[in-house]
Amino acid sequence: MAISEDSIRTMVVEWYRALDRHDDLPDVLPYLVDDGLEMRFPEVTARGHSGFVDWYKAVTNRFFDEEHTVRSVDITRLDATGASLTVVVNWQCKIWNPPAATSQFLGFDAYQSWELVFAPDDAIKLKTYTVDGMKPMPGSGSL
Repeated sequence: MAISEDSIRTMVVEWYRALDRHDDLPDVLPYLVDDGLEMRFPEVTARGHSGFVDWYKAVTNRFFDEEHTVRSVDITRLDATGASLTVVVNWQCKIWNPPAATSQFLGFDAYQSWELVFAPDDAIKLKTYTVDGMKPMPGSGSL
């Protein structure tokens, strides 16, 4: 299968589905390069698989009922080695902060920049992932 704009967009949607399901790490790590991986979130910058694992364990134990809806994927560079993207995703979830009696709604449009690399087997791997900004939805709590 040759890499195409459609296969890139499919990978983006599949990535977020895996996050929503809180897939096991062995199912999530194949989306990511290890050497050179940098993921910049509002709360931390994770590097390599080990940094991602720490972040993933923290967020999958903090956020629940997650739903990511991809609003747009703009491919700004596509060549034989990889691609650059801007992604807008709506993220909604719930969070519980003990000892609160109820959970709290969180909802944001997240504006992101991605760098992808293409493996020889046509696998698409995420190399850099930067959250450039977060716009809260009405009624959302803060992170």
